[in-house]
Amino acid sequence: MCHSRGMRTPALVLAVAAVLAGCTLVGSGSPAERTADGTGHVPVPDVIATGPTGRTEIGQVVRVTDGDTIRVEIEGVEERVRYIGVDTPESVDPRKTIQPYAVEADRANRRLVEGREVVLEIDVSERDRYGRLLRYVWVDAAEGWVLVNFQLVSDGYASAVTYPPDVKYQALLLDAERAAREAAVGMWGP
Repeated sequence: MCHSRGMRTPALVLAVAAVLAGCTLVGSGSPAERTADGTGHVPVPDVIATGPTGRTEIGQVVRVTDGDTIRVEIEGVEERVRYIGVDTPESVDPRKTIQPYAVEADRANRRLVEGREVVLEIDVSERDRYGRLLRYVWVDAAEGWVLVNFQLVSDGYASAVTYPPDVKYQALLLDAERAAREAAVGMWGP
């Protein structure tokens, strides 16, 4: 299945082209209609389906810390990695109580990356103020590339947050959050 965002293409031309090509339009129809499985999940944009396009490094996930942070071994060195552009409810901050949906976000992150080799894509900033690497986290799965940051937002386990200058995929993350909210999936549900 292919998807067309068509931001600068007239809607009628885009719709005709999509129908002729057998594609679906991101943003057309209700949230549930925009998905093949009716769950309201956001279709994977072509830019994600092709995989990382920036500078990358390979790592092995050693431990999942919470919904948006992992520990990864890169060339024999263990690093803390914070996902760029997303925020999940807190579950490990000793100063805070466990927030609603934090446990579910942690489980979702584990399902996506635990014990796996990941491709870490660099945006602009190397590290955050806590010394964690800032990265987009990719998994090369049997069904194709998965941008974990996007998947967590799309499935309603994370919200999109913007911290310039690291904004390469921010429009996609914001679109995913909007669709997840409209479809009432994950933490946006009843």
